This record gives sequence, C-alpha cells and structure tokens, in this order.
Amino acid sequence: MSAPASPVKPLPLLVTMGDAAGIGPETIVQAFRAGALAEAVVVGDRDVLRRAGAPMTAVVDAPADLAAVPPGCLPVLVPPGLPDGLAALPLGAVDARNGAAAARCIEHAVRCVQAGEAAAIVTAPIHKEALAAAGVPFPGHTELLQALAAQAAPGGVAPPVRMMLANDELRVVLVTIHQSLRSAIDAVTFDAVLDTIRIAHAGIGLQRPRIAVAGLNPHAGEGGLFGREEIEIIGPAVQAAQAAGIDASGPYAPDTVFMRARRGAFDVVVAMTHDHGLIPVKYLGVEQGVNVTLGLPFVRTSPDHGTAFDIAGRGLADPSSLVAAVRAARRILGSR
Repeated sequence: MSAPASPVKPLPLLVTMGDAAGIGPETIVQAFRAGALAEAVVVGDRDVLRRAGAPMTAVVDAPADLAAVPPGCLPVLVPPGLPDGLAALPLGAVDARNGAAAARCIEHAVRCVQAGEAAAIVTAPIHKEALAAAGVPFPGHTELLQALAAQAAPGGVAPPVRMMLANDELRVVLVTIHQSLRSAIDAVTFDAVLDTIRIAHAGIGLQRPRIAVAGLNPHAGEGGLFGREEIEIIGPAVQAAQAAGIDASGPYAPDTVFMRARRGAFDVVVAMTHDHGLIPVKYLGVEQGVNVTLGLPFVRTSPDHGTAFDIAGRGLADPSSLVAAVRAARRILGSR
C-alpha cells in the first residue's frame, strides 16, 4: 500500500515594503511580530526593515527559500537593482530613491507571482510624489500593476482593472480613480460603467453579488434636472448588465446608497468617482479597510491608508489594516 501523499504546501504571499520613508516598513514588522505574516516573504530592503524594528532578518533568493528561514526571522527578498543607502534617508520626506525602490519591489513581486513562485501580493503604501520624482509614469499602485500585467498578457493589452475598497461593513468599486474630478466626470462613459459592473460581479468572490450602482449627480440627476449622465450613460449600462444576467440595479442617489448597502440591501456599490466611493468607506475607519485591485490575473490587496509621513518612525503606526489586507488576500485565494 502506497503512503498517503503529503499535502501540498501553499505558495507564500509577497508583501512589498512600500515607501521606505513611510509607515509601511514598521507596520510590516509589527504584523510579523504579531504572527500575521506566517507563510509570507517581504520584498524590500533589509536595512530599512531593521531600522523599522525587525528583530532578525534572513535574506532569501526566491520565495521558495522561505522554508529554510529559521523561526523568528523575517524573510526578506531583496530585488536586484534596489538603490543603496535607503535606511540612511530621512523618514517622513519625499525622496526619488524611495520612489524608485518602491516601484522596483512591486515589479519584482509581480514577476514572482507571474512565474508561479508566489500566491499573491500585499502592498504596503507608496508615495505618489516619490514615484513621480523617480520618473515612474504611473500615479499609483493600480495603474502600475495594470501595466505590469499587460506585459505578460497576449498582445501586451492591459486588462481592465478597478479599485475596490472594503471593510466588514461596506464594499465599494470605483469607475474612475486617480485623476482630477473634472476629467473623471468625462471618463464616466457607458463602457467604463458597464466594465466596472462586470469586474465587480466577477471579482469580489460571491456567487451572485447584489450590485448597487450609484449615480454621478445629486439625487442621481433627479430625472434630468441636475444632469443627464444617469439617463444617458449610467442607467443604460445598468440595463446592459442586467441583460447579461448580472444582479445590478440603479442608478441610486449617491448620498444614500452607501447606507443601504451597509444595512445589507446590497453586497457592493459601484461608485463613479474616487471620493464619492472612498469617503464613506474610510469614514467607517481605516483600521480594517482593505484595497483590492479587481481584474488582475493575480491577487493584490493593500492597506486602506497612505504612507503617513507625519507619524513615520514615531511608534504610532497601526498595523491593523495591513493585517486585514493579508487576511483578505488569503480569503480571496481560498474563494478561487
């Protein structure tokens, strides 16, 4: 009789360091000390993590080397080409070298996931000014990850992606994200709204999610009195989604739909603009909030906060949102 097959060990998660001058490294160290980063490897700079309080570190050459890391050691995968001397740079200040390093960590993590060496990516916060100073032509994680995914896609075509912010009370998926409000209004098109509904339907991990679509104008346009986007763009997109078998409804007044979703009427809200959608989620508290990029060919989650330069290195950072992001990544992997 043959011996039973041993269970397959899951691939590790990769946690990118974020901007070295922000609170990302210290929240990673705190999460590690709390036992929340089991089966995870940090992609970043060893000295930066030591400065953030890592008790012991072990540099690994690949995610698979995690198995050889002694207990109590934080496993660190150092990407090739990482700038030198990051730990000597001041905390709480924009620096192009930190922006370049943050981008390099993300790029390397994506390469590992695409090669089948890791299961998912959890990204600590980056700073958009530091990215721009480093010449990185993307305003944030979502756009950079989309471009990296496109490099491995047939024909180099970028997959349509959307940002979802979620906590235990509310999920919100955005049609438009990091752009001026004036340009965002122009970006609310039939195709953009319909694609967002489709991505939300496929990506949030529920069999048949109830999707509420928020309007763009006050009172969802009030029958055209306050704007016609709901009549000419958003409503037809909702109808097209319904015709495809998606449980979508709306457009609803954006000032009340989030309360209805929080009370259980809907599983997710599709919002037209960044602040329309994210203010209600963040008002409920960033401690358990998680940012999920929907539409990517791999799982990516992130804390619901920024680099917090004003408190970096002062011992005030809270790792709760990072821990929630790690849990969310594992939960999404399990649902797939």
